[in-house]
Amino acid sequence: MPYNEKIENRILKIVSNWKSTDAKKMFGGICHLINGNMFCGVHKDFLILRLGEKKANTTLSLPFVRPFDITGRPMKGWIMVEDKGFKTDKELEALLSQARAFVKTLPSK
Repeated sequence: MPYNEKIENRILKIVSNWKSTDAKKMFGGICHLINGNMFCGVHKDFLILRLGEKKANTTLSLPFVRPFDITGRPMKGWIMVEDKGFKTDKELEALLSQARAFVKTLPSK
């Protein structure tokens, strides 16, 4: 199944103005990186976000959010969000900003 290009276009609209970002094909979709570290992407019809274990665990209680699991083993610190979980660009930007904040704490690759 191809990835949801509408979600990707919405992400690009926001992150294209951020410094040190790059995009790469991964997981059958697109992932976005800051300083070489993945922070978000699109897998099928889901936004994927890297929030760190603590934030990801608390975010799992929100509607339309589930662990990022495409292999049968969830990736710690990552979540998947259905598009119903970010109906507006403001909601999407808030989610992307959380991922950006976490990844900026990581050393550059």
